[in-house]
Amino acid sequence: MTNTPSRVWLVTGSSTGFGRSIAKAALAAGDRVMVTARKPEQLDDLVNAHPEHARAATLDITKPEDCESALRATLAAFGRLDVLVNNAGFGLLGALEETSDSELRHNFETNFFGPVNMIRAALPTFRAQRSGHLINMSAAAAISNYAGFSIYGAAKLALEGVSESLAAELAPLGVKVTIVQPGPFRTDFIGRSLQRAGQRIAEYDQTSGKFWTLLSTINGKQPGDPDKAAAAILQVVAADRPPLRLLLGSYAVAKARKKLSALTAEVDQWQSVATSTDFSR
Repeated sequence: MTNTPSRVWLVTGSSTGFGRSIAKAALAAGDRVMVTARKPEQLDDLVNAHPEHARAATLDITKPEDCESALRATLAAFGRLDVLVNNAGFGLLGALEETSDSELRHNFETNFFGPVNMIRAALPTFRAQRSGHLINMSAAAAISNYAGFSIYGAAKLALEGVSESLAAELAPLGVKVTIVQPGPFRTDFIGRSLQRAGQRIAEYDQTSGKFWTLLSTINGKQPGDPDKAAAAILQVVAADRPPLRLLLGSYAVAKARKKLSALTAEVDQWQSVATSTDFSR
């Protein structure tokens, strides 16, 4: 484990859910945290409880100028940045045909372009320090997607693709990257952070509609504990060799193993067709 007495964190979407749990865990560990939200007054309790270690900033990650401002505020308050947690985001549920262009674009602006804005703001600092850790919150939908999550899952998959490339680009500079893939956790994601497509097409009731019903029935009963997830993320940040991907929860682990098994079987079944496309030697 790395022996770092006090890290500096910037956590997007700190007002609720994983963001709040991560911020609270880092502060409890004695680290310093820039907590952020579109409405920073929602963070007053965290700042008041930790006046020497917590600061708050207004941040809408879809606005590059907000990302730059939050980064500057962090450096002004604490002098460095060690961990950036890209947590802010929201879900969009609906079959692809039910999803409007504005709904699609807004979801990508928040779940993909927003984290990219924040990453680009932080990279000059990480490069200059020759250290840092990017934590990008993904989703079980990026392990294998669901009917009704085509856009949300696609945005998270895009973020994972960027993260894989960043890991290779930043490793020689001492900067680490971890993608977090949580299963269902007892946050307010379903109740507050899940938008439903405005259009309804009856033919999709047995697919995306059925998934909506399922999510509604499990809200408040999810098996995952967000505070335990935060503790796991702190453990990863303290590791000398953190994973590129961190699965959170038994559901996510089982889902990943099922996906790997299915992918392996499909590769084996179609290997002869795949390799037949090479030039003959």
